Amino acid sequence: MLSVSSIPALNDNYIWLLKNDDNHCVVVDPGDATPVFAFLESHGLILDAILITHHHHDHVGGVSALASHFPGIVVYGPSTSRFPQVTYPLKDKSTFTLLGTEFEVFDVPGHTLDHIAYYTGSMLFCGDTLFSGGCGRLFEGSPAQMHQSLTLLSSLPDETLVFCTHEYTQSNLKFAQAVDCGNTALKAYALDVDTLRSQNKITLPSTIGMEKSINPFLRVNQDAIKKAVQHSAIDSSDTETFAALRRWKDEF
Repeated sequence: MLSVSSIPALNDNYIWLLKNDDNHCVVVDPGDATPVFAFLESHGLILDAILITHHHHDHVGGVSALASHFPGIVVYGPSTSRFPQVTYPLKDKSTFTLLGTEFEVFDVPGHTLDHIAYYTGSMLFCGDTLFSGGCGRLFEGSPAQMHQSLTLLSSLPDETLVFCTHEYTQSNLKFAQAVDCGNTALKAYALDVDTLRSQNKITLPSTIGMEKSINPFLRVNQDAIKKAVQHSAIDSSDTETFAALRRWKDEF
């Protein structure tokens, strides 16, 4: 069974470190090498591999330094030309095994066009596609692409742990409550998150089940969301509702 540790980095990033019962590990989206080196040294760990979800600097900024320090390390990531550090290129539905665990790869375009996510059967490492209470900005993809990507992720089992890479939960929930003000599950979750953040504690991981109950971007098929976004026009398509919701969040 893999254990997962969070390594805080930059302003609000989390680098996820996965290990099994020995001293070997992998990291996901190391935007900064310095805290990773410190964590490895303090825990006596050896880095075997790096998983990359997308090309933004706060997710790949530490890859070169880590790869140089650990000869023979495997760098997994998207198969496009924007990832010169990648030694094991991946495509949609690719599978591979690390630390005795099989990983499946999903293409999840939207935040970027070549964004991927990693799924172990119980854990999802989704980069900047799905956040707790929100989703990533559309820097490259279309609303239709992002909505399709989120629909794919929301089809995973409810108990799937969601490891996104930013501490955005509290701010996301302020927007979510503006959209879905009658959602009692959302209100309760927001109180729990406020308590955690008041103690400077991490709010992640979430679960797919929780996100389906509180995240407006996974609830665009609900009349309450359509009414809030489209001002009572509940006959809009889910993609149209998603696009309007994302525009609202961008300006919130």
